This record gives sequence, C-alpha cells and structure tokens, in this order.
Amino acid sequence: MEKIEHTTVTTNGIKMHVASIGSGPIILFLHGFPELWYTWRHQLLSLSSLGYRCVAPDLRGYGDSDAPPSPESYTVFHIVGDLVGLLDALGVDKVFLVGHDWGAMIAWNFCLFRPDRIKALVNLSIPYHPRNPKVKTVDGYRALFGDDFYICRFQVPGEAEAHFARMDTAKVMKKFLTTRDPNPPCIPKETGLKALPDPPALPSWLSEDEINYFATKFNQKGFTGGLNYYRAMNLNWELMAPWTGLQIQVPVKFIVGDLDITYHIPGVKEYLQNGGFKKNVPFLQELVVMEGVAHFINQEKPQEISMHIYDFIKKF
Repeated sequence: MEKIEHTTVTTNGIKMHVASIGSGPIILFLHGFPELWYTWRHQLLSLSSLGYRCVAPDLRGYGDSDAPPSPESYTVFHIVGDLVGLLDALGVDKVFLVGHDWGAMIAWNFCLFRPDRIKALVNLSIPYHPRNPKVKTVDGYRALFGDDFYICRFQVPGEAEAHFARMDTAKVMKKFLTTRDPNPPCIPKETGLKALPDPPALPSWLSEDEINYFATKFNQKGFTGGLNYYRAMNLNWELMAPWTGLQIQVPVKFIVGDLDITYHIPGVKEYLQNGGFKKNVPFLQELVVMEGVAHFINQEKPQEISMHIYDFIKKF
C-alpha cells in the first residue's frame, strides 16, 4: 500500500485527490457511496502488478477532494467534467474505465458523453438504464418503494446528515459495507440508520483498520458531498433530456452479485437476462452474476474482480 502515490490535480474548478500506482495503459477506477479511492485498494495492487497504471480518485465531495456545498454542483456533467479534466492532466487520450455503485452510474454517463476517451468499460452493480422521459428518477423510486427508501430519504439537505451524526461513523460504515439484505434499504424518518441491521461481526474481507480508514475520512469531510449526488438526481434527469434513447457505444463487461440490492429491484433480473440490457448496451461482451455476493463486490471478492477486469481489458 505504501507504494501507492497520492497527488492533487486541479480540474474543472476543483482540487481532486488521486491515488495511483504502476505503469502501462491506464485503468481509471470510480468509487461509489459511501466510499473513497480506498475501495479499490486491492485492485490497484493486483492490476498494477499485471502491467497497468491504476488511477483511483476521490470523486468530487469525497475524501481529500474538494466538496462544493450545493447539490447543484454534483450533476453527472460536473463529475464527468472532473474526470475529463483528470485525463487531460494525466496527458492521456483513452483509458480503461471501471466503476461501482455511483461510480458505475458516472461511468455509464462518461461513455454517453465522451466515448472517444474510453477503450472499454467494466461496470459493477448498477446496470445502464436509459432515461425514462415520463418519470423523474427520484419520483420513480418513490412510487416503487415509498418515502422511506434511502434515495428518497437522502433528498432533504441536512436530514440524512443528522441521522448519520447520531451514530459513530465507524458503525455507519459497518452498516453500509456489510449489508447482505437484498431488499430495498429503507430509513424511516423516526429511527434513521438504526433501521439498518447491525453486522454480528466483521466479515473476513473487511478489517477494523479498513473501516477506520473510511471513518476517519468521513469524520473529516462529512457525508454531504456524497449525499449531494442523490440530491442532483432529478436535476440530472432534466439536463439529460438530449441524450434520451442513446445507447452505450463502448465495449462493456458487467458484473453484479446475486445478493446485491440493485439485482433485486423489480424487473432488473429480467432486464439483464432477457435482452433489454443488451439492446441498450449493444457492445456488451460479458454479463457475470456472482453467486452469494452482495453490493460491495470489489471489496468482498477482490481477487475475483481483479481477474474479471484483467481478463476483459487484456483483449484490447
């Protein structure tokens, strides 16, 4: 881990912290919520040893990167803009892209906006869904799961932060990272995060030191930056209107765990397996469903995910 370099890059009006290691073709890793560059620690070490330069930023709002206060500063255009600026700062034209959770959503949009900068994409957990012109994103989730669904509960500035502040940050991280319940996560207004189950013990793939790394950074930064991605979802829906109906035009491998909450959203299994996903992602080359694996797949199965990435990108 001590061989990983840490730099700060100025891009799109913010300062972005970037972790990197290795030399060779660049793989750009995009983390999700509530995570950091650190979520990719295993992949950085594995894939750099196989001849790649691995680059993992703290996305806008997270860790040691800047966190503008307003939710309007967290649209997919801002985030992809940050990343295009990062590639320009690195002096690189095209990269392999790997995303998970929010990082996967950003990656899909990166491919929509700038397919010229992406050699191939490996995305985890969140499949590509084209924009539904009839329903705003958050409104659709509210209709499906109700006001207590976590994405709906995260919308009001300050409300989720207050729930998070009532609990030790390490405990918050444990609740998120270790969840194995594939049902929609709901956070009732009255009980907040207490509604999410406590892990009986840390799983073998996650140590107290690793939890504490995340907790320390979120204690310093707070959760508002990460929550602002959710608060910009309906704004994204409005701004994305010109891209309605567009396909993903880069080579793709998609991986999801069969215990992932995203895999259990009504209709998703059928969408992935029955041709709908392939229609929207015509250059989909591999679809992998990992048995007995939950949402934080790249941390739970680090070697397997590193090999899945390597086996795909070495073709290009």
